[in-house]
Amino acid sequence: MEHEMKIIARIHTDFPTKFGIPRQSGIVDALRASIVFEPEYRNPDALRGLDGFSHIWLIWQFSEGIRETWSPTVRPPRLGGNTRMGVFATRSPFRPNPIGLSSVRLEGIDLHTPDGPVLYVSGADLMDGTPIYDIKPYLPYADSHPEASEGFAHPVRDAALHVDIPPEWLEKIPEERQEALRGVLAHDPRPSYQNDPARIYGMAFAGLEIKFRVDGDTLTVCGVSTQE
Repeated sequence: MEHEMKIIARIHTDFPTKFGIPRQSGIVDALRASIVFEPEYRNPDALRGLDGFSHIWLIWQFSEGIRETWSPTVRPPRLGGNTRMGVFATRSPFRPNPIGLSSVRLEGIDLHTPDGPVLYVSGADLMDGTPIYDIKPYLPYADSHPEASEGFAHPVRDAALHVDIPPEWLEKIPEERQEALRGVLAHDPRPSYQNDPARIYGMAFAGLEIKFRVDGDTLTVCGVSTQE
């Protein structure tokens, strides 16, 4: 029996494009986002009791990864983009069903906004406007497995870069966004197979265009401008 998935909400983040989004949820806790429900689901009763949980699961749509076909293998970027792994052994967006799963911290709930109830979360790894299919509470006793093995992801765990933002560029970044931006840049937004110290990359973040380059273990911001 087929069942149509309904979009219950959309998340609003500082990432208008995919480039720069953390590769997993919770990596950059300073990132803030809001979840606004679709009109049909703006009933405060649906959130009764949710404020007792510190974290929630978001089940969402890879809205930029929808395809008519699928492949049984994909090339994870963190393995250099050349090694193929089974799609079900990865978190690639290119799947038979374009569904994502993220655990985020629930920072607060406002039941009385012009857009109805709004959830405020941190640590999200979603693009601005991403459709949300469902929200569930995170249960530490059932959902946390510290002894779990990491498979092929273990050898390529991210190593943080040193982030250098010269004063003339730092002053162009709102103070409340600086910590989050440093966290994003420290986890190296570049594809892992690109390693040209002379190349300048551009990343859209919180209404700004951030220019940077990476040499060794140091990422240097070399430009900040307002997006038009």
